[in-house]
Amino acid sequence: MRLTTMSRYGTRAIFDIAYNTTGLPVQVKDVAQRQQIPIKYLEQIFHKLKKADFIKSERGPGGGYVLTKDPSEITVGNIIEAVQEHTDLVACVCESAEDGDPCVREEQCVTRSVWKEAARQITEYFNSVTIADLCKDAKNKNLKQDGNNSREPTSKTIS
Repeated sequence: MRLTTMSRYGTRAIFDIAYNTTGLPVQVKDVAQRQQIPIKYLEQIFHKLKKADFIKSERGPGGGYVLTKDPSEITVGNIIEAVQEHTDLVACVCESAEDGDPCVREEQCVTRSVWKEAARQITEYFNSVTIADLCKDAKNKNLKQDGNNSREPTSKTIS
């Protein structure tokens, strides 16, 4: 199985917002720079993450993006799903119609259950890892937190 850059970058971006801010809005260019993600591609990812209600944008001076949920409530699996990817290992076990026609060997295939169970376990694992877990790991590794987001809070209440 190979996840696309959209899943990997989306996860890194949500982690970055959680790890480098304290509820203050962060600009997409700052996340792009820290995570070495092309800004135009990150904007596309943020659009999907915003649509899935993991981030929201705030306009005006000091504006940017903030998380809409606590990092302990966002899993890697949530992010993968938000950018519309699946964790099926092979096409023959895909559940959605857009992934192609059902396998013609489905009834007599002895390996299909292996691929399906492997995908289930991968999904279960991704759903067990939260952004808070990643932040804790980063702190344990003594990863530097960016001080560029230590702006004065705006008078807005961020919910």
